Amino acid sequence: MALDPDLEPDENGLLISNVSKRVISRAKKNLAYIKDVELVTGTSGSLNIELYMSLIENSKIHNWADKTSLLKQLVEADITSVLKTFGSERFFLHKALLELHDHPKTKAMEDLIGLISLNYDDVLDLAYEKVHPGKINYCFSLDADPHSTINIPLLKLHGSFNWKDQYVLRKKRTIEIIPLGSSKSYLHAPYSFIWNRALDILTRCDILRVIGCSLSPNDAHLIDLLFKAHLERNESFDIQIIDSDEVGDSIKKNYGFLPGIKLLSGLGVPWKPVVGPSNPFKTWLQYTADKIIGEPDLKAMPYLKSVMS
Repeated sequence: MALDPDLEPDENGLLISNVSKRVISRAKKNLAYIKDVELVTGTSGSLNIELYMSLIENSKIHNWADKTSLLKQLVEADITSVLKTFGSERFFLHKALLELHDHPKTKAMEDLIGLISLNYDDVLDLAYEKVHPGKINYCFSLDADPHSTINIPLLKLHGSFNWKDQYVLRKKRTIEIIPLGSSKSYLHAPYSFIWNRALDILTRCDILRVIGCSLSPNDAHLIDLLFKAHLERNESFDIQIIDSDEVGDSIKKNYGFLPGIKLLSGLGVPWKPVVGPSNPFKTWLQYTADKIIGEPDLKAMPYLKSVMS
């Protein structure tokens, strides 16, 4: 999911390059970490903490597990700190998205059958609880969650920082996030259930909207998931890239074997703002809400009303 644009362009942002630079800078202050990796801990240029951790894991240098463990702890602390500093109220676009799909006019046109996220933070979770109060359906098992108040699943494919004291296979446990790095394993519970549910949802969808995700080569498992979903359906579904056309062009170039990739401009949505920071997610929300719901209904919707202003 795309975050508030004001948090993205600068050094305080939550783009992976921002997080990577801050985390590596802090890690370099730890003498145990810096030993054996001092020559490869630069913080200039384009950084990717996931790839960097994967390289350390694969190198099997002395204390590699301790080094990657430290980096994972720093990633969680960094993201949590930024979100706490700016406050969750800044992230109203997620609430507006759910509010849009909860409106009768939208429901008459399309059904929201699932939410899929690669993020570890709980911004989308809090939005979900705000619009649909009650227990979130995370799909921690193959059975329907009897405690969930709504059947729309929120599938966090890489886990979540807030998954503490959760019941999985009749045991209460803290669920660790999928380790950062390009080599990821999803075969253990509850991730096997989550990923299978994601495949099921994708085989039943007509439109997949990709918001704030560049479909990185580090997420080969996600590309594999999309590929398998197409094969199971025996037909393609639209993949709408809710991002700038530059990002959309890059995705289309890298994954042209996936049919139905649609750019924002191809949906009739303008993505170059007249003033202010560029946020294609917000622009898409404005365009779609006005087209489907329109005035005066939008004035009575607290989050979409903020988007439209």
